[in-house]
Amino acid sequence: MSEVRRQGKLIVFSAPSGTGKSTISKLILERIPNIRFSVSATTRQKRPGEENGLNYYFLTKEEFEEKIDTGGFIEHEFFFGNHYGTLLDKTLEVIDSGINILLDLDVMGALNLKKLFPDNSLLLFIKPPSMDVLRQRLKGRDSEDEESLKARLERAWLELGYANQFDEVVVNDTLDQAVDTVTAIITKFLSNT
Repeated sequence: MSEVRRQGKLIVFSAPSGTGKSTISKLILERIPNIRFSVSATTRQKRPGEENGLNYYFLTKEEFEEKIDTGGFIEHEFFFGNHYGTLLDKTLEVIDSGINILLDLDVMGALNLKKLFPDNSLLLFIKPPSMDVLRQRLKGRDSEDEESLKARLERAWLELGYANQFDEVVVNDTLDQAVDTVTAIITKFLSNT
């Protein structure tokens, strides 16, 4: 009798910049060992120490655009002069092998993924406690000038408008509490077969 292999599940985090999504993702990967972080594709140059397939799938601009034309991405975007995206074939390869993956996507990418994988995906929206707190967190990074701060806050308002289309919304007021809440949600989702 052959063994039936369980298909992996997809957990997606979306949040405005400065909400703590990357920190929460890192802590979740430490807490829940049967999840792997999704590897994105990019057209940017490989940095010293980076490996193809481990840090990113490094593609030429032509390869990337061909994949866009043939529907090879779950989602993709262009910023800071480079393309970034989630490869459909690589995602299928991972979940078909029974591995659960965590993805960090913008809201439109997350909603597109849900259309492609409605039954085995969980969309989590990480929300700041308030826009004032978000503004302070972004200012605290010391990486934003007034113009980029304004642009990030405008984008945050736009992204917050999609929160009600996600499976779960978690407010990151206190990091430990947010991580505990997210851990419980993901653990429950992964235990449902």
